[in-house]
Formats: sequence, structure tokens, C-alpha cells
Amino acid sequence: MSEINFFGLDNLSKEEKYKTVLPRVYSLIEGEKNKFANLANLIAVLKYAFDYYLWVGFYSIDSENKTELVVGPYQGKVACTRLKAGKGVCWTAIQKKGTVIVGNVNNFPGHIVCDSNAKSEIVIPVIKNETVVAVLDVDSGIPDAFDETDKMYLEELINKITYIF
Repeated sequence: MSEINFFGLDNLSKEEKYKTVLPRVYSLIEGEKNKFANLANLIAVLKYAFDYYLWVGFYSIDSENKTELVVGPYQGKVACTRLKAGKGVCWTAIQKKGTVIVGNVNNFPGHIVCDSNAKSEIVIPVIKNETVVAVLDVDSGIPDAFDETDKMYLEELINKITYIF
């Protein structure tokens, strides 16, 4: 597999960037059967393609303790290893079974601070057989960084890679 080329993305709109990057992600993971290799590469592409991403990664429902999320492949500063049920943006997305966009994490009740530089967040649940098995969590150091464009393309991404889980 050749290296992913990030040149030429700087002058693209957010939507154009997603339209360029997501096919690269799909071709990168196509044919690879290892879950962790696929998720690690997918996360790396997202982190380096989008300069407003401070932290991006997956949290999965713990197979032994269903009331905890455990951190999976990610890019960014050291993360909270486990997130207990009932609070935070990730668990809100799980309970809602839908994407949650938070413009200012400091105003979100029960927000879990893993990185004090995070200002906004988007969380997309990974739903397999009608059950949430994980979430894609993206933080930004910029307030109100995420919008409907991020939601649309990140949901598309999750829908296309659910088979990995």
C-alpha cells in the first residue's frame, strides 16, 4: 500500500476535504482483516487530514463490563482509559443512538475532561445489529469546530466501516 498523500488538502473546503479523504481511507483498509490495523490507519488519516482535530479515536463497550467504555486506537494526547456509564458526550451518544455535537464542552453537563485543550466535540455511535458497540470520538481545540458537514461525512464513514467491529 502506498503512502497516503495529504498534499493539496489545505485549500479545500471542509466538504471537499472529506470527499477527498474518505475514499483514501476506504482504499487503505480494503482487504485488510485485522481490526486494529484498520482502525489505527483510519484514525491516523483523519487526524492528519483535518487540522482542527485535536484528538480522534474509538471507545468500545468493554466486553466484560458493559457499563464502561475502553479506549481503542486513537491519535492525540494520552486519553482517559475508561469512561463509566451515565455521563459524558460518549455515553450520551450511546444512550441516544445518535451523533452528538457539542460546541462548547465546558457547557455540557457531565463532560469528562481528558484533555483540557478540548473545546468542542463530536461523537458518532457505531451500531451493529441494532446495538451500540463503540463510538468515534473527535475533539477540537476550537470552539464550535464541528457542524452538519462533519456529522454527515463521519456518519457515512462509520456506516461503511461497521463491519470491522
